[in-house]
Amino acid sequence: MRRSPREMTSPCASRARCRRAVLVAALALVVPRGARADDPAPPAPIDPVPPAPIEPRRADTPGDGAPRAGLPAGLTLSGFVQADWAIVNQTSQDEINGATGEPLNERRFTLRRGHLRAAIDRGLVLGALEIDANTVRGPQVRPIDAEASIRWPPTPRDPSSKLPFVMATIGLFKTPFGFEVLEADNRRPFLERSAVIRALFPGEFDLGFRIQGGFRFLNYALGIMNGDPIGDRAFPGRDPNQSKDLVFRVGVDTEVMPRVRFEAGVSGDSGSGFHAGTPTTKDTLVWRDVNEDGVVQPTEIQVIPGTAATPSQNYHRFALGADARVRVAIPRAGELVLRGEIVRAANLDRGLFVADPVSAGRDLREIGWTAGATQEITRYAIVGVRYDRYQPDADASQQLGARLVPTDMSVSTWAFLGALRYDGARLLLEYDRNTNAQGRAASGAPTTLAADTLTLRGEMSF
Repeated sequence: MRRSPREMTSPCASRARCRRAVLVAALALVVPRGARADDPAPPAPIDPVPPAPIEPRRADTPGDGAPRAGLPAGLTLSGFVQADWAIVNQTSQDEINGATGEPLNERRFTLRRGHLRAAIDRGLVLGALEIDANTVRGPQVRPIDAEASIRWPPTPRDPSSKLPFVMATIGLFKTPFGFEVLEADNRRPFLERSAVIRALFPGEFDLGFRIQGGFRFLNYALGIMNGDPIGDRAFPGRDPNQSKDLVFRVGVDTEVMPRVRFEAGVSGDSGSGFHAGTPTTKDTLVWRDVNEDGVVQPTEIQVIPGTAATPSQNYHRFALGADARVRVAIPRAGELVLRGEIVRAANLDRGLFVADPVSAGRDLREIGWTAGATQEITRYAIVGVRYDRYQPDADASQQLGARLVPTDMSVSTWAFLGALRYDGARLLLEYDRNTNAQGRAASGAPTTLAADTLTLRGEMSF
């Protein structure tokens, strides 16, 4: 069979020649130009050197408590610093308290709180240790929070879940009562807690065992505590009796409508306080130089008889409280928060006017409440106002001549706040209009004690 000239010039004029052309084309793609097909294969290409990674943030640099590179898995470091300048304090004096030796000058710079916290989360088990440094009563460093916990389920049920079904904790932690006690110091809009909380739960932290958890909009906490918080004026952080305080809080946290969130709870505290006894005293011979002549006269010698020892006693104390907050997200402005809390108690004051019904001969009824509002002005500023009132002894009275008349021992405060915020830092200015009815005039008559304050606080969270 004769072939056409075109077929004779085609590279695929025959099957063998066609296969040869395809093979040559494939080798041209693999073998570099200038190399022969029978040359040895080049070595495998070496992966290019990756670019140097960006150096991660060190664990001791400011941040938000998120895990840091180089730390064990689940370990986070965080903390905050609060430094105050008391610009005005009407109770301040350039003097020393003769009974305690403490300076009475309050117009000074103070490290109010400096906290460093390490927390570990291993799913089923958790732990935390927090250290506080301050200069409120001179420089001191102390543990303020130390917890060991186990929870179920080990991981959150969903991203919006705040609490597991159940979590058991033993150690040093905040007393589960009300809202203000549990509020973080670097999240609270006002400088300090209300007077009733500072009186009944001084220092907030106490040693004990706690079970807490939640389901959907419900949350609960039950604690068995020593009953002597670290701010207790009698036995801070220690327990002088075997009885333990039973503390609880049951609350709800739910979104009632778009942009409106409602939080509320009821709390209770029941336990036993401690009245220290007195030792035996001997008869004492005393000379009083009445006429100041330096000569002992028989009429100037007196005998003070000794007294028998009195045993220590326990007494019952309790508290009931209710708290509520409403959060409203206002477009373009920020969040509006309305808050209120009320506490009714007996013999529980451990911080301001220490309650001792054994010495008083009767129970001391206490009641306090607070109400306030804060409004964000964009994300950079916030303003707020709060009123709180505390009555340490609702049955107080005093003798005026031949009559026994009721006495008002209440203290109250109007707090006006303005704050600026940026990237974990806050600058707060608060004016407190304090009303204290326990002042005395030069004549000795009861009067209102001048006790207003103006304080500037700088804060940084990391």
